Amino acid sequence: MEAIYNNADYILRYVVEYSTLLLEFFGICILVFTAVKCFIFWLKKDESIRLQLAQGIALALEFKLGGEVLRTVVVREWAELGILGAIILLRATLTFLIHWEIKNEKEALEPGEKKE
Repeated sequence: MEAIYNNADYILRYVVEYSTLLLEFFGICILVFTAVKCFIFWLKKDESIRLQLAQGIALALEFKLGGEVLRTVVVREWAELGILGAIILLRATLTFLIHWEIKNEKEALEPGEKKE
């Protein structure tokens, strides 16, 4: 029975580690893609660049946050759990602030669109 438990633990750690890496990789790809796209729009003097950048950063942070939440499944020590908790809290706060910025940016862009 102990061998089954050890094998299941090994498989769970393996799946969680690779899934976490995959989620964080997606977050990085989204962030880089958004940055390049927004740089191109900046060169074209697009007015909605801040909104698009904020939305891309928010999406990337949500993928990274998902990876951190998934990582809590295999935490063994309280100190490690505290560090992960702090990272999750920080990323959640950043996501909240970015969503607030997105809302304000949308409101700022709406009057400009209605006048035209």
